[in-house]
Amino acid sequence: MIFKPWKPLAFCIAAACAGQAFAQSGDRAAAHDDWSVFVAATPKECYIVSQPTKSVARRGGKPTEVQRGDIRLFVSFRPDDNVSNEVSFSAGYPLKDTVSMTVGADSFNLIPGQGDGGEWAWTDPSDDSRAVAAMRRGVTAVLKGTSTRGTDTEDTFSLSGFTAAIEDAAARCR
Repeated sequence: MIFKPWKPLAFCIAAACAGQAFAQSGDRAAAHDDWSVFVAATPKECYIVSQPTKSVARRGGKPTEVQRGDIRLFVSFRPDDNVSNEVSFSAGYPLKDTVSMTVGADSFNLIPGQGDGGEWAWTDPSDDSRAVAAMRRGVTAVLKGTSTRGTDTEDTFSLSGFTAAIEDAAARCR
């Protein structure tokens, strides 16, 4: 499985999204409930992003407090690269291994990428459209991962506004 370099990793946090401020390299174009739409002109890119509504960390099976960076779930479109529906996750810590995403009865694996501290993971490109279809039908997406320090995390993302946001981003990146 080959992952293209993740252009959106250049994002710095600055615009409001899902109730909290954080910056992106594109301009915030719209908000749909818990999801925001961003658009960058050069190269053309559109993406939607949300933050978790709930995050739990456990070490040794017991709840624990941990320091994490930005936790975000993205879906990106890059027409110049023939990329659409690319699902990615920023865990806010270096990932030990595969992240699982569950949406209703559907499950997907997100594979950590190289670089950027190993904090990002993507679905296999062959699963992107299937994952987006599940997210359109779903109520929440639950992502479970393990840090390189052995802490297990569970992040729950609301899918309220997801369908409107994904349709908006897709239309902006035609």
